[in-house]
Amino acid sequence: MSYFRYVLFILLLGARVSSAPLPQKQSAIATKTAAQAYKNIQVLKTVPADEVISTMQFIALSLGVECDFCHVEREWDKDDKKPKRIAREMMRMMLAINSNNFSGERKVTCNTCHRGRIHPQPIPAITARVEQGDQSSKLESTETEDLDPATLASGTPILAKFIEALGGESDLDKISDRVEKGTVSTGNGRQFPVEIFARSPDQRVSIMHLSGADSITAYNGKTGWLILPGRPMHEMSTLDQIAAKLDAVVFFPVHLGEVFEQFKAQPQTETIGGSVTSVMLGLSKGQPTAKFYFDQPSGLLIRMLHYTDTALGLIPIQIDFSDYRSVNGVKTPFRWTLSRPGSAFTVQIDQVQNNVPIDSTIFVQPAQEPSTASPPPTQ
Repeated sequence: MSYFRYVLFILLLGARVSSAPLPQKQSAIATKTAAQAYKNIQVLKTVPADEVISTMQFIALSLGVECDFCHVEREWDKDDKKPKRIAREMMRMMLAINSNNFSGERKVTCNTCHRGRIHPQPIPAITARVEQGDQSSKLESTETEDLDPATLASGTPILAKFIEALGGESDLDKISDRVEKGTVSTGNGRQFPVEIFARSPDQRVSIMHLSGADSITAYNGKTGWLILPGRPMHEMSTLDQIAAKLDAVVFFPVHLGEVFEQFKAQPQTETIGGSVTSVMLGLSKGQPTAKFYFDQPSGLLIRMLHYTDTALGLIPIQIDFSDYRSVNGVKTPFRWTLSRPGSAFTVQIDQVQNNVPIDSTIFVQPAQEPSTASPPPTQ
């Protein structure tokens, strides 16, 4: 696994970007523009500095490449590679198309033409029809921009049914701490032990045990951080913190109403793997709509679809929940698969303990050590 894909994998394990409101505290870099924080920025000058990395990820996923396709490794500001210079021209073209034809709305993106390939495809591809529930159709898009929230019914009854299916609000409120142990399986067949420490409503620490070292992703309700083996601690960007908040709260769902401004019910049901689902939309001003799919007979959440909102386009992230089991009278998923363009991993939990003592220091962000690493990629 390359370093680029490895970092994406670790970020996804414990920090998934959603449409939740911004955390109260933002990192210092969030107050700067990309031009103020990084060298040799020529196109994305006014983009918030902490959105640069996610924007680079969007480009990489749209073209099916990694950082070193455009950049000189560890010398990100250099313009030595032709693809980087072409990428700037492509971004200018894309921004101009949207400005001149769509009133500045982000209708055309890198992925519009590239679809995961380096070169745009001028000839339509011949593709077989994919049956519903097939793994190859697992990552779905969503069309919600044409729905007027004012005309939609409240989604609160769908959420209430889910909470009741898990065991009821009173029993869920009794769970303050949760410790989970299990295994992470990657798309290439590798497996790693994982421990997850969660505290209601929105604190969560994931520790993946690699060979001889640990990778840690943590969010304590105010700040988040990432520790990779052999590297200094990295403070989460604002987008990463949004993701981490939802990642924690979805396992304490009585607090989901604190994450979104309102819930609406999608008029149409959708079928996932043979299960008819009721769809709840999570809405917050200025953020992409998140979709929650609940199995109609049981009321349990079986899929969540949300987005990383980058400067150039949206990155979809889909989480499929299954293997619900009762622990102390409360159901919790023992298995979930997270998919995004080009990558996926599955967490299988073996043991869940509710209300066991958790050392509070695990939720305290370590002191930041001076970093000698090169700055992130620039454009």
